[in-house]
Amino acid sequence: MSHDEINTELETAIEENTAEELVTEVDNSKPKKNNVTENLDKKTKFQLNVYDFVSIIMTAFIIIAIVFVFAFRLVGVKGESMENTLHGNDWLITMQKSEYVYGDIVVTTKYNYFNEPLIKRVIATGGQTVDIDYSTGTVYVDGKALDEPYTKESFMVEKIDYMQFPYTVPEGYLFCMGDNRNGSTDSRSTLIGAIDEKHIMGKAVVRLLPFGDFDIYDYEQEQ
Repeated sequence: MSHDEINTELETAIEENTAEELVTEVDNSKPKKNNVTENLDKKTKFQLNVYDFVSIIMTAFIIIAIVFVFAFRLVGVKGESMENTLHGNDWLITMQKSEYVYGDIVVTTKYNYFNEPLIKRVIATGGQTVDIDYSTGTVYVDGKALDEPYTKESFMVEKIDYMQFPYTVPEGYLFCMGDNRNGSTDSRSTLIGAIDEKHIMGKAVVRLLPFGDFDIYDYEQEQ
């Protein structure tokens, strides 16, 4: 074999080895690229999951806020005028209604002598006539004596600021009284009088706090 032939074979072998090395490098680089892609996919999926979770939470808060602004409200009780049904520091959820009836516990925002919202029970609605017999503590609506298991005491003391009875409630108004009749300033008093329905914030539907004592109309189930 000549010197030139030997050189040619050596060059061919070197070229073949170089090509194999290049192929090996290329092949080895493929898994690295795949690993990078997989890591990026995992990171992107995690970010999307976090974004979706935050979006759901924010949407839920917005919906709850809208519901409470336009349909439900949280109201705190002050004083003792609604004992023994409600007590000071109770918290109630109220709901707006198109119509209020006897027995509803309502929150009124009407400007009054106390300059604060009042929580009272509806006794009569527009067009009905209220009469009170203070000697027996009996309330009459349209001549019919009310059965009132929710009142704190069975007697009532007449005060000097009370209006004259019988009294006919104007249309569109509510005659409301506290369950603690001797500790409540309400529609009997000329300081409050009948309450225009447009000043009613809503009906108390459930007691939120203290927790566990939710039902404020449980007397209806006992009757």
